[in-house]
Amino acid sequence: MTGQRRVIARVLSDADDHPDVEELYRRASALDSRISVATVYRTVRLLEEKGILERRDFGGGRARYEATEHGRHHYHLIDVDNGKVIEFEDPEHEELMRRVAERLGFDFVSMRLELFGKKRPQTPQAGKTAQAAKRKGAAS
Repeated sequence: MTGQRRVIARVLSDADDHPDVEELYRRASALDSRISVATVYRTVRLLEEKGILERRDFGGGRARYEATEHGRHHYHLIDVDNGKVIEFEDPEHEELMRRVAERLGFDFVSMRLELFGKKRPQTPQAGKTAQAAKRKGAAS
């Protein structure tokens, strides 16, 4: 692996979001100005082929990427207003999908779940309820 590819791999492993190639290029070139956008594209393709990186399509016309996490199932909630991606886990959902696969005669291997939503406006009453819950939790 070349030094430039190592920089790109480091940027990917340090990412706590799901960057697209242009964002990867911006971050990598800030660390090594000799990195070209073509190098980023080639490296992303190579890492994807090797199963190290997963391509995600959250809408918006651009592919985004995240490191492959073998064995860990997590899901994505995408805010359609700003494109923010929230990762979450749900063991109950995973167990349900295992039972569905079994009922249909399959061994569960993996799954993908992507939810798209809009943040609800917080009403004054909801804000008071949330604050009261926080106070009660802090008092416990």
